[in-house]
Amino acid sequence: MFLKSKRAAIAAAVCAIAGGAAAAPAAQAAEPAPVYGPQQLAFLGAFSYSIAHYSPNLVPPGTNNWSCRPTAANPTPVVLVHGTWENAYDNWAYIAPRLQASGECVYALNYSTKNAPFNGTGSIKASAGELATFVDKVLAQTGASKVDIVGHSQGAMMPRAYIKYYGGASKVKNLVALNGTQSGTTLDGIGTLGNELKVMSGVAGVIGDAARDQVVGSPFLTDLNAGGMTVSSVRYTAIATKYDEVTTPYTNAFITDNRSGAYVKNITLQDGCGTNFAEHLSEPYSARTLYFVKQALGLSVPPTPTCDIQLPIF
Repeated sequence: MFLKSKRAAIAAAVCAIAGGAAAAPAAQAAEPAPVYGPQQLAFLGAFSYSIAHYSPNLVPPGTNNWSCRPTAANPTPVVLVHGTWENAYDNWAYIAPRLQASGECVYALNYSTKNAPFNGTGSIKASAGELATFVDKVLAQTGASKVDIVGHSQGAMMPRAYIKYYGGASKVKNLVALNGTQSGTTLDGIGTLGNELKVMSGVAGVIGDAARDQVVGSPFLTDLNAGGMTVSSVRYTAIATKYDEVTTPYTNAFITDNRSGAYVKNITLQDGCGTNFAEHLSEPYSARTLYFVKQALGLSVPPTPTCDIQLPIF
């Protein structure tokens, strides 16, 4: 866990950070060629690869094929949204190619890239605007009317800002949220993530507005959650691990204020599977997580959930 002696330094850095044009139509400009990394079975391998080979267009295999067209069996494109200090490749190098192999058109964006490859550091509301532009591009290219969103950590909560502030309520069918900071996290959780990703040496320069926005009780979260966490037109599935050391307490990853009466399903990864010790960063690399993601998206899965042996990354 993050040393408590550093909490004051992190708090000061967070508080010191200041508070926080639509893209041209896709048909008018050539899409940048994706740079594909290899499939990965664990976060550390994907993380190391992304550090050594990062480019703005680095994405996991199976994503960003702009000629993909939805089918009757798979009518809704999937958009993958990475977490704080992560990127499209290291977050999704396991799940993305497996969703594509199931017949999905899969897309992943790198957003808030000022501190690349440690992306997702800027104002979450601004990042939600980037997601809005990306979703519009996916819809324009595929001809679909809605997308499914699968997000991790900040990327599991930030799409709710897109839904609330940028018209996403009419464009999102499913939001599948892995370890999302739905009700925020503690400074210890933010510090732990920074320590594990080795970005804490330059706290004030790297920690970013996104970290401040995710602290429990932040003005951003207070406004985002005012009136409830859901809209009735979107289906929500929240998947949490009880070993989460970043979204703390782990139950803050759940959708708990459902005033709209939307479909909501909250899942604890270890319920019924005592061999799964996935924590925050390794959860997207768990076969059990993949099972519940595919189930939430309406893809074919066995009747009994996968129970894998999944270890924490450290």
